[in-house]
Amino acid sequence: MIYRRTGRSGLLLPGISVGLWQRFGGESPSDENRAIIRRAFELGVTHFDLANNYGPPYGSAETNFGKMLRTDLAGHRDELVISTKAGWDMWPGPYGDWGSRKYLLASLDASLARMGIDYVDIFYHHRPDPETPLEETMGALATAVHQGKALYVGISQYPPDGTRKAAAILERLGIHPLIHQPVYSMLNRWVEPELLDALDELGVGCIAFSPLAQGMLTDRYLQGVPAGSRATQGYSLNPDTVTQNLERVRALHAIAERRGQKLSQMALAWVLRDKRVTSAIVGVSSVTQLEENLGALDNLSFAPAELAEIDRITG
Repeated sequence: MIYRRTGRSGLLLPGISVGLWQRFGGESPSDENRAIIRRAFELGVTHFDLANNYGPPYGSAETNFGKMLRTDLAGHRDELVISTKAGWDMWPGPYGDWGSRKYLLASLDASLARMGIDYVDIFYHHRPDPETPLEETMGALATAVHQGKALYVGISQYPPDGTRKAAAILERLGIHPLIHQPVYSMLNRWVEPELLDALDELGVGCIAFSPLAQGMLTDRYLQGVPAGSRATQGYSLNPDTVTQNLERVRALHAIAERRGQKLSQMALAWVLRDKRVTSAIVGVSSVTQLEENLGALDNLSFAPAELAEIDRITG
């Protein structure tokens, strides 16, 4: 496993982290879920990324991960980095969404209870809140650290200007922001014009989510939208999006074949080509898929001509 330093901090994260956004919910962890977590840890994946509403149902991914902490990962808490988030819809009423102090701190307490742990390593605000003062939201994150319920804090999907403002507030409160989690892939390059430079200047790490563009940057959709795929199930990917990107995906697949990689492996390697990116989060449904994704770390280098061709296809 390759480990990279997270911004200007002492924390190292694996080049590839495992996210429990989908397929880890339900009443109890499946045998496949447990096998994925065990194999990931065996291969050096030390970081597992969650959020309060991961499931379905909401909260069940944290509950199931807590069960695995007490069984499959028993005795290894100090070897793990566990992150969770709050900021999207979690419970009914006005206090279970967005970025108020009440919501964030109550949500963190509930996340800790579901996982059966005393602290998380990283606690994120999951998305910017246009209505709550940023000082309140960042103050809640700082309180989580001061209370010992989070070792580090981060933000997700904040624009460059909002990132700078959030970092400045946290610094005034004696907390250095550890990390930013944006969506980033060859099909979504919004972080490149400004955000990556801002994070580098601030000494904040970057961990990319959806580096495989919800599965589009895999072999899954090369022939269109297969029955039963994620794009047909009403999640965050739909058939129209797949169809609109199909020509680009096929062109990228051809480059990956020339490199001797799967498209998914090249997509992960491409995100990690930039040293400002600390880690990439993958969601997997099998041990085989996990091992295939980790194989991306075997070849992270790109020839200038390859990068130029990718730019032409995705620009």
